[in-house]
Amino acid sequence: MAKTEETQEISLFKDIIAHAKEYGFVYPSSEIYDGLQAVYDFGPYGVELKNNLKRLWWESMTRLNDNIVGIDAAIFMHPTTWKASGHVDSFNDPMVDNRDSKKRYRADVLIEEKAAAYEQAGDPVHAKELLSAMGKLMDAENFAALRDLMINEEITCPISGTSNWTEIRQFNLMFSTQVGSVADETSTIYLRPETAQGIFVNFLNVQKTARMKVPFGIAQIGKAFRNEIVARQFIFRMREFEQMEMQYFVRPGTELDWYKAWADTRVKWHKALGIPESKLRRHDHEKLAHYANAALDIEYEFPFGFKEVEGIHSRTDFDLKAHQEYSKKKQQYFDPEVNQNYIPYVIETSIGADRLFLMAFCNAYVEEESQEKQRTYLKFHPAIAPVKAAILPLTKKDGLPEKGKEIFEKLKYDFNIIYEDAASIGKRYTRQDLIGTPFCIAVDHQTLEDNTVTIRDRDTTEQIRVPIDELHARLSEACSFRKIFEKI
Repeated sequence: MAKTEETQEISLFKDIIAHAKEYGFVYPSSEIYDGLQAVYDFGPYGVELKNNLKRLWWESMTRLNDNIVGIDAAIFMHPTTWKASGHVDSFNDPMVDNRDSKKRYRADVLIEEKAAAYEQAGDPVHAKELLSAMGKLMDAENFAALRDLMINEEITCPISGTSNWTEIRQFNLMFSTQVGSVADETSTIYLRPETAQGIFVNFLNVQKTARMKVPFGIAQIGKAFRNEIVARQFIFRMREFEQMEMQYFVRPGTELDWYKAWADTRVKWHKALGIPESKLRRHDHEKLAHYANAALDIEYEFPFGFKEVEGIHSRTDFDLKAHQEYSKKKQQYFDPEVNQNYIPYVIETSIGADRLFLMAFCNAYVEEESQEKQRTYLKFHPAIAPVKAAILPLTKKDGLPEKGKEIFEKLKYDFNIIYEDAASIGKRYTRQDLIGTPFCIAVDHQTLEDNTVTIRDRDTTEQIRVPIDELHARLSEACSFRKIFEKI
């Protein structure tokens, strides 16, 4: 990316962040106390957008698939859960401090950024060699050589500009706390770093009570927590975040077919949401996690580059086998079709609700310039828009507010709508554009005569006259999830 283009993208992202705060989507958490790094609050329109996205994902999983059911597992789990999953021993990041700036960084991130700089400079061979060398040293946990690699590559601190690095050491990302009345080692538990394990430990409970047959899936939406040292890029990487995961249990030997099928389905889902194909790409993992035999990321081109939004992983039988070993309780399924007991293999689809939110917001943010003026608006798909319609009486007199409130009362039970009569109609249109409302319904003097209103389309700004009695059907059609489901 050329320097000018990169600067423009950074400026665009700053505009998006400012817009999100100013118009009630995302605020820095506890801002009156100067905030807390990498923690954010979702405002009135942000929570509506996020809830719509979560509901869309949930219904895509549990309604469109008759063999997928949901659960809501607790955040606190028995600490042995995280021993079995490998998080206690292996959920670490290689951290390094710069002695001059006193800032701490992930060593692998600094090296990856250096490789990306080589790539942008037209030297992909050097970039690939650097990543390969890093991968081998990380696998061997040879952190002394990893530090030497950073120094030899002249990787410097972005703040101090020096290579005065400390030794690299591992840093566990889990938050720990104590449960009970006595704080000692035996009472230590963890805030879950992922939601998947709540599904795995409930595998047999769900299979038996929901009478599921392999293949079947378990879906969950829930909070997870990671003590990220390098937390940046707005809500892309946070310490408290929300995951939407589905674990699909399959017969061993069929997992790679299901892996491909779910990867294709999830890409189609993102496109159905209105994400352009040019902004999406698949990134196959060269270096696999210890539990996987195949993995890929679905990446979106944010203003700061292509980054992961969703991961698809073939997790083999690692998790259920580990929980069987640690709990001493069988995690097997009897398959009547093959007359055999086995531990199922698992295909995982895992998407961050916050990253999905950021993708939808970035994708919707539009700045249009014409000869007349510049217009900024959020081009959300109507099905996920925080507010579906605004009822706007032309004036505050002549019975127009009363008529507008009558329409509002008819629609508010089925749609999230706004009634507003302050300021000029043009300013109110602009306000609704800025929060992404797809339809503005103007109530004027003709409305009192023939019970018709004017609907203004957010994207085209075109206006049409329709009877009030048609409003409900029109909104239902435009804002239905069915519009998205039909494209999956």
